[in-house]
Amino acid sequence: MAYTDKILAYCEGSDYESFTADSKLVEACVFNLRQMGELANRIDDDFAQAHAEIPWRLLYGLRNRIVHDYEGVNMQLIWEIIHDDLIPLRDALTRI
Repeated sequence: MAYTDKILAYCEGSDYESFTADSKLVEACVFNLRQMGELANRIDDDFAQAHAEIPWRLLYGLRNRIVHDYEGVNMQLIWEIIHDDLIPLRDALTRI
């Protein structure tokens, strides 16, 4: 199961309040987002350029924010990524 699918399955039926209230859910989602960022950083430059519809640098940037905990992990941002961006990202990755 892909990281995107795991996160979407974990969050099914959740809203922001229930998401942030469940520390295990938050940690599972943040871990999977971090893993996605790690993999995005390993993508070959030619491949990344050929598939510019995927925000490779943003994924890695999110990983950096999570790992280095710059000013704390912004839960609103994490939720918006999960809620608004993950399905389109999954779909774009699936097309590749």
